[in-house]
Order: sequence, then structure tokens, then C-alpha cells
Amino acid sequence: MNSHKDGLSGLGAAELRARRAVEQRRRCGKEGCRCTQGELHGPYTYLQVAGRLVYVPAVLAPAVARHVQVSALLRELLAEISAINLELLARRELD
Repeated sequence: MNSHKDGLSGLGAAELRARRAVEQRRRCGKEGCRCTQGELHGPYTYLQVAGRLVYVPAVLAPAVARHVQVSALLRELLAEISAINLELLARRELD
């Protein structure tokens, strides 16, 4: 398993997926609030940028979600192109 400087290597798969999610629920910490009984506030939309969570207003959440999906697709395509280039390089046919 890769060790990362941001401390992600110590988290379980469920925790990593939760941190990756755009939509999250929160506890406010007020005594007697419904969130102390497990009924969390939200959903609130956050976007992880440069290692920190940035709040996204509800009116912008659908647009942000679309952009996140497009970004994920682009990352997959770039990974595929990189794998193809590595294979061509190994064959010394990269032209």
C-alpha cells in the first residue's frame, strides 16, 4: 500500500469513500441538538480542493457534481492514454 503525506493511508475504504464524496452531513456539536442522536444536518455539498474542503452553495451543487463527474472521466481517459504510451514505450514504438 502506498504511504501518502496527507495521512490517508491509515483510513479504511469506507472512510476514504466518504471523504471523496461531494455531499456530506455534519454534526453541529450543540448540546441537545438532533444531530447528537444521529440525525445529522445536511446534506451539505463540499468540494475537496488542494487538501481542504470548500463549501459549495446548494444552488451550485448540481453544476459542481457535473464538473466532478467530467473530471473523473478525464482522469480515467488520461490513465488509459498513459498505459497505452507505457506499452508503446516498452515496445520502443512510441512515435
